[in-house]
Amino acid sequence: MHGKALIFSAPSGSGKTTIVHHLLKVFPQLQFSISATTRKPRENEIDGTDYYFLSTEQFKSSEFVESEEVYPGKYYGTLKPEVERIWAKGGVVVFDVDVKGGVNLKNYFGEKALAVFVKAPDIDVIRKRLIDRGTETIESLATRMDRIKFEMTFEKQFDEVLINDDLPRALLESEKTVNEFLKA
Repeated sequence: MHGKALIFSAPSGSGKTTIVHHLLKVFPQLQFSISATTRKPRENEIDGTDYYFLSTEQFKSSEFVESEEVYPGKYYGTLKPEVERIWAKGGVVVFDVDVKGGVNLKNYFGEKALAVFVKAPDIDVIRKRLIDRGTETIESLATRMDRIKFEMTFEKQFDEVLINDDLPRALLESEKTVNEFLKA
């Protein structure tokens, strides 16, 4: 194992993906680790860019750094060859994963990784962000909200907590945190 890893985790709707996309533009050495999933692509998602969309059979026969069943029948994971590909190019791996995946990745990579928990100011803000996306049904929103309450309990298992109550400030804070990690 070699290279560094940045792990950004958060409950859905906290803004972690927006922050990760910003950091990828600011720091050229950062390379996004594309996760694998068995869920169906959302509109505008591209296989091999947003996720590797796999069948359950393909997923179960692949080699992962970490994986889990996030929702019933919906698997997510980090393919080992994906991490090796980024490190072979001299990049720093950046993960945008759920909180359990983030904890598992931090345990796997240890001191080579910085784990950041992105936190919305409160649960009502998250609910509004998810509704505004327009991708949730009433049932899927209820499932996500139950999971979000559970995921909020993982905060203390991360190296840093970034509160995303003001996006420009959160972006600047994330830049500062990443810069310090890269210099270490």
